[in-house]
Parts: sequence; structure tokens; C-alpha cells
Amino acid sequence: MMKTVLSTLLAVGLSGAAFAATVGQPAPGFTLTDSNGNTHSLADFKGKTVVLEWTNHECPFVVKHYGANNMQQQQAAATGDNVVWLSINSGAAGKQGHVDGAGANAVMAKNGHKSTAYLLDADGKVGQAFGAKTTPHMYVIDANGVLAYNGAIDSIPSADQADIPKATQYVTQALGEIKDGKPVSVATTKPYGCSVKY
Repeated sequence: MMKTVLSTLLAVGLSGAAFAATVGQPAPGFTLTDSNGNTHSLADFKGKTVVLEWTNHECPFVVKHYGANNMQQQQAAATGDNVVWLSINSGAAGKQGHVDGAGANAVMAKNGHKSTAYLLDADGKVGQAFGAKTTPHMYVIDANGVLAYNGAIDSIPSADQADIPKATQYVTQALGEIKDGKPVSVATTKPYGCSVKY
């Protein structure tokens, strides 16, 4: 009996891991509602490069990048270059950083978000499908719907704004390489930040 239970748990664990987004493979499809009640599906953006940014405005690592205007500058540069940038909040109700639509709009206004949309994933299904572990956790999906980058926003895992200018900005680097028709030179890194509050 115990052996059966253990093998079942192992199978569930393995199957869950198997469905996490993998660089070089098609990104998991999803449909989410944004802060204004509009629905967005990944399939809607076929033919465009898409950035997914897992966020939690109360996390010090997210505060680092928004407080220094780094995230907003990257969002503005990307969307200005016809890239779709989706901020996603997978915080469950009652957990740190959870917001409803009005709360998300207040956060965006306060922080000066420049993303295409702020998507709400309170049940965590999309975050878990991608294997999103931290805030921020960044993904870049190319115009063919293939995951091209998965990992940290940059190369220095700290909550100190002073580290931003010294760091390699992995998302910006990946977007530039995709635009130039080159393979992404650093396609997978270890994300850092607060745990996603599923």
C-alpha cells in the first residue's frame, strides 16, 4: 500500500515538473483576465515576441527593479519595439502581494508600469504551468511561440538598486538577440527573488 502511494506521489511530482516551461519548446498556452477585466490568450500574440514578468509589488526584489525604474524602462523599450509585455500576479487571495483588478491598477499607477497588461492568476494555474518560482521570474517567448529565455531579470541576485547598472540585463539581451535573428546566448538562468505566493 505504502509503495503504491509513494509511486503515485512520485508520478504526480514528475508529471508536474514535466509540464514546466522548457526553453526550446512551445510555451504553455494560457488565457487570463487583466486588471481591467479583458481576457488575453497567449495565442492572441502569435507572430510577436512576448515577455512574461511574474510580479508581487510587496516583494523587495520587485521593489528594487521598480524603485530604480529598471523594470519600467525595459517594459517601455520592449513595447516600443512591438514586443508584448505581460506582468502576471499569481499571488493567492490572502497572501502577500495579492491584488484584484482595482488593486493592480493602483499598483501600476503608483509604479508607472509600462507593460502591455497586468494579468491576474490568483489560482496559480498559469504560474505553475510555467514553473514560475520567484518574483520577478522572467520568460521570453519568440514569435513562433517557442520559449527562448527562462530565468532572472539580471545577473546579480540582490535587492540592492546599486547593483542594477553592474548587472547583465538578461531579458534586454535576449530581446536584442531575437530581434537580430540570433540565438539567445544565455537562455536559462536561476531566477531570484521572493517565492511566488501560490
